Amino acid sequence: QVQLVESGGGLVQPGGSLRLSCTSSGSSLDRVTIGWFRGAPIKAAKGLACISGTHGPAQFADSREDRFVISRDSAKNTVYLQINDIKLDDTGVYYCAAGCFAAQATSWGQGTQVTVSS
Repeated sequence: QVQLVESGGGLVQPGGSLRLSCTSSGSSLDRVTIGWFRGAPIKAAKGLACISGTHGPAQFADSREDRFVISRDSAKNTVYLQINDIKLDDTGVYYCAAGCFAAQATSWGQGTQVTVSS
C-alpha cells in the first residue's frame, strides 16, 4: 500500500496562494489516483481535486471552485495542490489520499495544516 506524505502548509494571508505537495518515498505515484481533501474526520473530508492515474485531473461535484488546481510531476513523484485566492474558510488540515472520494479513499497521509489569517 502506498504511503503518502503531505507538506507545504503554513500561515498565509487572504488572497494569497499556496502549493501543497503529496509524495511517496517508497512507491511510484504515476498510476495512482490521488485526491486532495480538507477537514476531519477524514472519511467525511471535503474533496477538493483529484487526478487520475490515467485520465488526468478531475473536479469533485461538491467543489466547483477553480481555485484548487491539481497537477502531477512524475519526475519528482509528487502530486501538487495549488490554492489560489486563498480565503479564510480555507483554513484546515489538508490531506492527500489514494482515491477521489473520501469515504472510499485509502493511504491517507498525516495531513498538513493551512492557516489563513490577516
